[in-house]
Amino acid sequence: MIQLTDSDNAQLEKKGISKEKVRNQIETFIEGIPFVNLEKAAIVEEGIYKFSKNEEEELIKYYETFPKNLSILKFVPASGAASRMFKALFNFLDSYNYKEETFQEYVSRTNDKSMEAFVSSIENFPFYKKVKNLIAGKTSDENEVIFLFVKQLLGEEGLNYGFFPKGLLPFHDYIEYTATPFEEHLLESAVYAKSGKQANLHFTISEQHKEMFLEEHASIKDRVSKNTGIEYTISYSFQKSATDTIAVDMDNKPFRNTDGSILFRPGGHGALIENLNEQDADIIFIKNIDNVVVPKQIEILGNSKKVLAGVLLQAQEKAFKYLEALETATISDEDELLKIKNFLEDKLNVRFIDSFSTYSLEEKISVLKDKLNRPIRVCGMVKNEGEPGGGPFWVKDSSGRTSLQIIESAQIDMSLENQASILKNATHFNPVDLVCGVKNYKGEKYNLLNFVDVKQGFITGKTKEGRELKALELPGLWNGAMAFWNTIFVEVPLETFNPVKTVNDLLKPSHQA
Repeated sequence: MIQLTDSDNAQLEKKGISKEKVRNQIETFIEGIPFVNLEKAAIVEEGIYKFSKNEEEELIKYYETFPKNLSILKFVPASGAASRMFKALFNFLDSYNYKEETFQEYVSRTNDKSMEAFVSSIENFPFYKKVKNLIAGKTSDENEVIFLFVKQLLGEEGLNYGFFPKGLLPFHDYIEYTATPFEEHLLESAVYAKSGKQANLHFTISEQHKEMFLEEHASIKDRVSKNTGIEYTISYSFQKSATDTIAVDMDNKPFRNTDGSILFRPGGHGALIENLNEQDADIIFIKNIDNVVVPKQIEILGNSKKVLAGVLLQAQEKAFKYLEALETATISDEDELLKIKNFLEDKLNVRFIDSFSTYSLEEKISVLKDKLNRPIRVCGMVKNEGEPGGGPFWVKDSSGRTSLQIIESAQIDMSLENQASILKNATHFNPVDLVCGVKNYKGEKYNLLNFVDVKQGFITGKTKEGRELKALELPGLWNGAMAFWNTIFVEVPLETFNPVKTVNDLLKPSHQA
């Protein structure tokens, strides 16, 4: 049993973390988190819908003609820092001495192909003109120019982009101005995520960056509204301190800082289920901050999102009708119950245990109500082109129940040949492209925290001040945090997936205005 000091208790109280939560997390470290049990990969016709052009047009029409009193929200996780995006450039600053070697000699010595690509296309970056002006006239040595360019781009004495939130970096150059991902999210929401002349967006950000986001919004709002003809309501939230997780030493005892306090670490993007739970909208689109496009791609993107929303609304309409009938006892016939079961299996991918057919009428009704009365997520899936990310799988839990889940490779036991084979043969992956319905047929919002699988977190090894520790990451927002939702997977065009994980991704056609 963990022994907490008075100082520990004060620390927990300040963070809003209960003793029970700390004890449960330490138990998780002791017991470990089991790997998931993949049954098979979800593929087209077996867990992933692929619609014809005519079907897509019908779904788009269904979404566009749905009652306009629906509230729509776009939810954008945007707390990511840009430092990882510039990792190669930071390494370059640390290891390149322009006085002792040329840039080409550096590339030959380090085999740094990413820096070579960066420099060879340097004029195509949206920040090129701004940095060029900063270093104009400082040197004529081309090797020093490269070094100064990177230093001015990343360092505090220059643009300081290495420490910006990724959402406020210039991504697209439109000659008259450059646009950030923040601005592009506003522009694209006008295409698929508005009610009438109003669009609502919520960004989860780091508290230290709030003023920067407010300033950016103030500087672009007139231009954006002029371009789209709509008004925007923007809200923000921060990852809650109470979602931080305790770190432990290699003996599973609380890891203590040099001042004796317990080390807590951010719980990962799974902590954002708390932020999502506080949003009140009928339809919520979820998309990462760095996945944006230039205008020439916007029609494909917008239509894809409308297809997903049409799927959600159609599924919800039928689920609501069935659930209301069950709860008001207007359905009690075995044939009617079979129709509901078939709907759950065919449209919501729900699986029933074999003994369900032996249940009494009352037991069947109870099970069907439980299966229907859940939030629904429709997730876009793109064909696997080798990008990292979670994939769609049929997973069997410890009770023998099978469900559709988005699973990361770290959750899979690669030492088991059959599990590694299932992963290898997966055809699609999740680009964080979701449309969610979080209310029941009465318009009441679900408590999303009731649908989290706490056993889908991650334990990772870290170091602090030269000491080893173990860290706990909460179940991912679109992974275990939504494990007990009803789930629909839909194939979407690869053109809708344009993340910027490294700075050189800005050179891709989808980011060249």
